[in-house]
Amino acid sequence: MSSLKTKPAPTTPARAALAAAVADVVLILVFAAIGRDAHHREEPVLGVLLTAWPFLAGAAAGWAAARVWRSPLAIARAGVPVWLATLVGGMLLRALTGQTVVLPFIIVATLALAVLLVGYRLLVAGVVRFRRRQGR
Repeated sequence: MSSLKTKPAPTTPARAALAAAVADVVLILVFAAIGRDAHHREEPVLGVLLTAWPFLAGAAAGWAAARVWRSPLAIARAGVPVWLATLVGGMLLRALTGQTVVLPFIIVATLALAVLLVGYRLLVAGVVRFRRRQGR
């Protein structure tokens, strides 16, 4: 009789990396959706993806370059590199593909992506610090 082998559950660091990656993707899609909505563009789903893909590619490059999976919720080692790679990579890819890159958009994207991609990591760090102080 053979025994059934099951995979072990993902480790806590793997879960944190997966959660951070999903959060980054969702927040970049939210950024793109808000921008598309503000400009009343046609084709909401396809339009959001068209707006988001350069930023998603930039974020992926940031994850790889900074090896974010090692400490995905760290502010300085993950949040800032992902934010900057998302912004710079996204703007470069937009420019290379003929999409709009103007100073007001760069300013808004800089601020919005910082709030989204660094902001949730700051919130997580605050919750962790609070729980440690409470003895949990």
